[in-house]
Amino acid sequence: MHRTRSCLAAALLLLLPATGGASEPFATEEESATASAAPPTRKWHYLTRVEATSFALRPRAGAGEDEGFVQVEPTFILDGGPEFGVNLGAPVRFRLWGGSDGGALVRREDWDTLSDWGQLVRGLKLGSDDAPVGVWFGALEEYRLLSGHLVRRYSNRTNPDYHPAGGIFTGTLGPLYTEAFASDVLGARLLGAEFSLDLEHILFGQPEQRGRYTLAVSAAHDWGRAGGTAPSMTLAHLDAMAVRVVRPGMEAYVNAGWGGRPGEGGAWGAVMGGGVDSLSERFNLRLRLEERRQHGGFRQGFFGADYELARFQAAGPHGVSLADARFPDGYSAFAEALVEWDAVSYGGLYKHLKASLGAEAFSWGRFDLDGRVAVQLFERALEVALKGLAVGAGKPGARYLGAAEVRWRFLGGKLYAMGTAGTLLFPTSEGMLRPGAFASVGLGVDNAR
Repeated sequence: MHRTRSCLAAALLLLLPATGGASEPFATEEESATASAAPPTRKWHYLTRVEATSFALRPRAGAGEDEGFVQVEPTFILDGGPEFGVNLGAPVRFRLWGGSDGGALVRREDWDTLSDWGQLVRGLKLGSDDAPVGVWFGALEEYRLLSGHLVRRYSNRTNPDYHPAGGIFTGTLGPLYTEAFASDVLGARLLGAEFSLDLEHILFGQPEQRGRYTLAVSAAHDWGRAGGTAPSMTLAHLDAMAVRVVRPGMEAYVNAGWGGRPGEGGAWGAVMGGGVDSLSERFNLRLRLEERRQHGGFRQGFFGADYELARFQAAGPHGVSLADARFPDGYSAFAEALVEWDAVSYGGLYKHLKASLGAEAFSWGRFDLDGRVAVQLFERALEVALKGLAVGAGKPGARYLGAAEVRWRFLGGKLYAMGTAGTLLFPTSEGMLRPGAFASVGLGVDNAR
């Protein structure tokens, strides 16, 4: 099922170039499917890229210092087909003005811990969703651990001073499908795993279609020792899912689950809902709706979009970490949608339109929202991307973050101009969050073979 076997496919986004003609030499999904049926001689493709931009960090609310840099970002991508790929590179920021680190030439916060060196690996893929075992390393963006009731829409680089490489493992053995992840392979941080049993396979033998009726158990633990020290946290969840409608290109399913905090009596939650996945050559739609119950401080999606900030200071008026924050008892309605559309259905991962949105409304007046949208225009020469995050809206101490990026390719697509800007929150040594903003503008050039 693509809902439970898509993590390595999604990770391909970090192995391919961003936009425009440079992405065309890489294998498409249709080519990958053909390769699975009759493996051909491995074809190697590569891309080299370098970007040079000005980069400025600005204080907000009177906190912090104004800093300016020249940012140089080299990239090397090697694509060996559906089961191998590597993407290496990282931004290096050379100081022009400002800063409180003694005038160091390179921004110290980008490289001052072992975990920060993980940013050199943007993506390393070994195996595929169709292989019995798959491994992937790199940045985690909008990551979901299978059912998504513990880890959902999680990003491991939301903290602007922490740049780890995460890891994902997937494996299949008979009726058991396993997915495990680490948010930081070089530090003691967030770890999780989910084990999913195919009940139809157990009761009646190998099914014609895998994953129609599953029972899964998941657990996640944050050691809190890298990227800044914060309280540890352990959560567990049990889930059941049944696919009720199966048609060419479309599935509809229902799900239910229960979770809690081991060792914390009275901290539990329950969930019931369903979803629809509709996939075609030009248009993909994934929709999920759930009704949730929270009690004793437990909540679904605890490790979510703002977790790397909330582990220091949760949204709200009290200024405490998410592990220590008291989450009110109540109910919530959760909705998530992913829309992808491409006018020419070229089969690749980049689309003329891609939008992702998650929203949760709570019975006691809180509203959380996390969304991203990217569009390609003028024969993919122009790409505009927006993302935004609102946590705790409707209550005191709400948190809002946003960013925008524009890329315009010219001279045959190999040269491009780019600009990006947005807001940030920097964790401090006191465990608080300091507001800031960033802006960058510059040029890039790439070459694909």
